[in-house]
Amino acid sequence: MTEATLHDGSSLELTVHGDGPDLLLPVDPRPAEGSRAEELRKWGVDPALGRTLIDGLGDAFRVIAFDYEGHLMRTPRPDTLTPDSIAADLLAVADAAGAGRFAYYGYSWLALSGLQLAIRTDRLSALVMGGFPPVDGPYAEMLRVTAAAHEMSGPAPSAPEPAAGSADADWSAAKVSMSRAQTGQFLTLYRALRGFDDRAAQALIGCPRLCVVGSADEIRYGERWGGVTVRVAGPVVAGRAELEAAGWDVAVLDGLDHTQAMQPERMLPVLKPWLTARLTP
Repeated sequence: MTEATLHDGSSLELTVHGDGPDLLLPVDPRPAEGSRAEELRKWGVDPALGRTLIDGLGDAFRVIAFDYEGHLMRTPRPDTLTPDSIAADLLAVADAAGAGRFAYYGYSWLALSGLQLAIRTDRLSALVMGGFPPVDGPYAEMLRVTAAAHEMSGPAPSAPEPAAGSADADWSAAKVSMSRAQTGQFLTLYRALRGFDDRAAQALIGCPRLCVVGSADEIRYGERWGGVTVRVAGPVVAGRAELEAAGWDVAVLDGLDHTQAMQPERMLPVLKPWLTARLTP
């Protein structure tokens, strides 16, 4: 077993699969089981999402898989989860796996983490952002939603709620399933991103890059969540020409929402050929 030592001194287990160019993949390599698996299926999420991605990519790449989000849920950092510390954690994973240069794929907040990594290191061979726009990202909206979630969270986590972006999720009635420490770390992250100029940041990215979103990726939150609409697809569709001029390849998955677009059967047909074209001779 290989472990990386993160910025807070905690240890994160990582697994390495396959051979080829190095690819950092922040996913849980262990399929969910039992009631958790049934809950994920109910909301259209593959209980073996991480495992399926690893298997789909491991024949062409050296996949370095690690459950970063799960680690943060188990050992939250309400005061220290900043863009700098996330980038340091991801570099620590690469170092522990012996990856000098590496590609990175992340989805949703893990995609924006990849962007923060890309502007802090020259070690990236490729960057893929799924489910989050590289320019005009909804940072202010996510700060409001996260602040509302923090206010509604309890001292300890409760039963899981629908995955964000599920077509049938009623966000006006949803309960917060995370503890105050868990929501607090994301509040710290989005507070640190206030004023972040993602348009100016494009000049700092020196590797091939791909953005993937579902065309229906827009989440509307009720008044108790701040009455916020988080638009993921909109900035990508409207700003596609600008993104391509800045060096991005863009893939818009027709009719898919946030959860649907992240499923392996939708993502792998885009992700694998693109990475293969950019990373292999």
